[in-house]
Amino acid sequence: QVQLVESGGGLVQPGGSLRLSCAASGSIFSINAMGWYRQAPGKQRELVAAITSRGSTNYADSVKGRFTISRDNAKNTVYLQMNSLKPEDTAVYYCNADGVVTTASLGDYWGQGTQVTVSS
Repeated sequence: QVQLVESGGGLVQPGGSLRLSCAASGSIFSINAMGWYRQAPGKQRELVAAITSRGSTNYADSVKGRFTISRDNAKNTVYLQMNSLKPEDTAVYYCNADGVVTTASLGDYWGQGTQVTVSS
């Protein structure tokens, strides 16, 4: 069974920084892509950033230049460095692992979510 465990959320003032981490555990052979999504109250879940196993990245226009996604394939862990945070970044951030190959399955998985609040 694959589990994604997120950490690093919290309350930060506008202009501040946070670093989110997400570690995938289980009998994992490989993971195609890992990414971060967010969902604000009353809004749909949206892609924030994603990274493939080869290091190709994709960002939402709203976070380009402020957020950086990185990945440690050996640890099956993905990170999201968030700088110059704005109140509109406030949301629950979810980790996603796409194309996870284990001893028994191929599938996609989600973390439980971590709250990020940007407020003075």
